[in-house]
Amino acid sequence: MRVLGLDIGSVRVGVAVSDPSGRIASPLTVLDAKALAGDATPFVRLAEDYESERMVVGLPLTLSGEEGPQAAEVRAAAVRLGAAAGLPVEYADERLSSEEARRMMSASGMSEKEQRGSVDKVAAAIILQGWLDAQWNGTQEER
Repeated sequence: MRVLGLDIGSVRVGVAVSDPSGRIASPLTVLDAKALAGDATPFVRLAEDYESERMVVGLPLTLSGEEGPQAAEVRAAAVRLGAAAGLPVEYADERLSSEEARRMMSASGMSEKEQRGSVDKVAAAIILQGWLDAQWNGTQEER
């Protein structure tokens, strides 16, 4: 089962994909959020190319675990993209995923300039990997 992971921001949408067995997430690409708001075709093509069966979207929660205005915007964008691609949408906590992505990329020797175009897709992979691990461990929390 292939799954797409998304880190939806106001400027960019990071996209990750799982392997066919649904165990390992890999960063895939970054899409322009404003362009996707008007035309979901690039996302639909990715979903078709990778024969995805569902999408997991990082949900921005506050540090106390509450949903704020940004979470509502992410949910709206996710529902629209999921409907366009014909994919069911699930959500996963994305708190601190971008910071973790930056930390990992810095540890691998990437400069801040080199990280700029990749942080969102790496964050999407972190979100997706957490969701995949929870599926395999039977600990997925519904949101």
